[in-house]
Amino acid sequence: MTTHNLLIELFVEELPPKALQKLGDAFSGVLFEQLKTQGLTAANSAVTAYASPRRLAAHITAVSALAADKAVQQKLMPVTVGLDASGNATPALLKKLQSLGAGPEAVAQLKRAPDGKAEALFYDSLVKGASLADGLQKALSEAIAKLPIPKVMSYQLETDCELPGWSSVNFVRPAHSLVALHGSSVVPVKALGLTAGNSTQGHRFEAKVSPVVLANADMYAETLAKDGAVIASFTERRADIVRQLEAAAAKVGGGVKAIDDAALLDEVTALVERPNVLVCAFEKQFLDVPQECLILTMKANQKYFPLLDAAGKLTHQFLVVSNITPDDASAVIGGNERVVRPRLADAKFFFDQDRKKTLASRVEGLGKVVYHNKLGTQGERTDRVRAIAKGIAALLPQANDATFVQAVDTAAQLAKTDLLTDMVGEFPELQGIMGGYYARHDGLGETTAQAIEDHYKPRFAGDELPRNTVGVVVALADKLETLVGMFGIGNLPTGDKDPFALRRHALGVVRMLSEANLDVALDALIAQAIPAFGDKITDPSVALSAFIYDRLSGGLREQGYSAQEVEAVLALRPQRLSDVAKRLTAVRAFAALPEAAALAAANKRIGNVLKKAGEVDAHVNTALFKEDAEQALYAVMQKLLPESEAQFNAGDYTASLQTLATLRSPVDAFFDDVMVNAEEMDLRLNRQGLLKCLHLAMNRVADLSALAS
Repeated sequence: MTTHNLLIELFVEELPPKALQKLGDAFSGVLFEQLKTQGLTAANSAVTAYASPRRLAAHITAVSALAADKAVQQKLMPVTVGLDASGNATPALLKKLQSLGAGPEAVAQLKRAPDGKAEALFYDSLVKGASLADGLQKALSEAIAKLPIPKVMSYQLETDCELPGWSSVNFVRPAHSLVALHGSSVVPVKALGLTAGNSTQGHRFEAKVSPVVLANADMYAETLAKDGAVIASFTERRADIVRQLEAAAAKVGGGVKAIDDAALLDEVTALVERPNVLVCAFEKQFLDVPQECLILTMKANQKYFPLLDAAGKLTHQFLVVSNITPDDASAVIGGNERVVRPRLADAKFFFDQDRKKTLASRVEGLGKVVYHNKLGTQGERTDRVRAIAKGIAALLPQANDATFVQAVDTAAQLAKTDLLTDMVGEFPELQGIMGGYYARHDGLGETTAQAIEDHYKPRFAGDELPRNTVGVVVALADKLETLVGMFGIGNLPTGDKDPFALRRHALGVVRMLSEANLDVALDALIAQAIPAFGDKITDPSVALSAFIYDRLSGGLREQGYSAQEVEAVLALRPQRLSDVAKRLTAVRAFAALPEAAALAAANKRIGNVLKKAGEVDAHVNTALFKEDAEQALYAVMQKLLPESEAQFNAGDYTASLQTLATLRSPVDAFFDDVMVNAEEMDLRLNRQGLLKCLHLAMNRVADLSALAS
């Protein structure tokens, strides 16, 4: 069957830039899948998505004008319903066949086949393949309906009547034209009140012709680029911007580079149809303002790319991605420089005004800011964070260092005060960062300033931890206050909803305890945080502990550890999370030993025996031994268990488990030759006690039964 390539384009007004790439992928993806479902594509068909600020398009190869006919078997009804005792068709069967366009003569062609416990009648028919016009109409309607539109617009359609019509359309933006080309032929489909044709519009200002006429489906991107001055492909446009940014930075010289920001790059790609990168500059006096403020206002408000020197310091130059390419770009450059100047002046004004008040003078103001209706104000929250931070500091080796303890308290007290500054009021993303700058200005010292700046860290997966121990303590206290408070009032995450980012806070706690090597027990941390809330909450320690271990489990599996390895280690609820990585390494090394499988199975068996026995005392009376196998096992345990315990206490978990591997043969012999649940009660209890001693020793590092297949 002859096939041609297919091109569909929906030309609209400017699409929301942050959603453009997703809209383009969804539009082309649903179109392709719908055509494939209807049998209009070939096995080697491929789809290419196009998305620019004013268009969504898809190019699909090897599309048929007519789908092949398809044999379909349809179940009609049970035999007992469709045929009477004489084997003749019942009225119900004849009516069903009539609805399918078949007459009484089709009864003889019906097939009987088992259907569960009974037999049913099946009707074989040949369904005519869909035409491209019908199939594409259905696919196009489905693609439009399934677009992930952030916010729908409603607009009226143009009518031929003298009076305005009332017919309206709901879509992401008003649509102006529709292209549907199969090879060079227009496919007669409609959408959003538009009828398909073979022409579209190019660049608003730089298109050579209007409209841009497309000769065939395969000339789409080439014709738009040549006649319409538009790079239709999002990917190609993005790559062109990257190339131009690098070239412009190289032209500036001095080793400068445009700031690396994938989200900004995607957004700018969605704002221009043919990019043109220009170099602009602002007055050097603005560089006295913290560079985070300047960078944020340039990126967020103007979509500019700041230039950083080789040391990562902001320069007074920046790059603009323009949508026009005039012969003389001076007016464009000057316009962008004029626009950015008031933004930078505002940032400088906020910075100068904020430094007129110390952070300490703002503490009282936190009492007027509501944090949560059940948990009080930011002032109350600050008091809780201070109390929790003091409690954490008391658990550390630096507990007797008065300077350290005072730095922790100061940082915890002032950490949230920058929320009341003008700069953070204008740019909430700078909270913490500005607190660090203002702390330095107040003469609080670098340690305290870094702790205030870092107390939100880690803010996301892969983010760095606080730079000093004071910062780690305050960050831990801040996250624990949120977790304990929200769990304590029953405000838990559900499904994909987590408005207070409790999952992220839990992962932050896990990372700090694990990577900052804090020798602190998790349950002790949670327990010392609860009293800070008084009677505002109910005790959430059990649920919160389980939640944190669940986050830890997920994170470890993402790092490549197997579910069995993670379950084996976390089944013991290790309190010092800094130990978890060493335990996992030990478990992985143990699992590779030839004795591992048998010992894991034996450990699981021992666990089951002890579970059925109830409370078992880990005590052995050698005078009650009757079998050689139990004496032999006890003798080996007497030699190996102290050695394994010493290795465990020294933190050498791998050696501890490998020492226990020698127990395989005596353990196997014990279960082969010894009846644990002997009729004599003293023998039974003694053998259970022996197994209890062994079970405790085997499961210090991890629950080895989790490794049993």
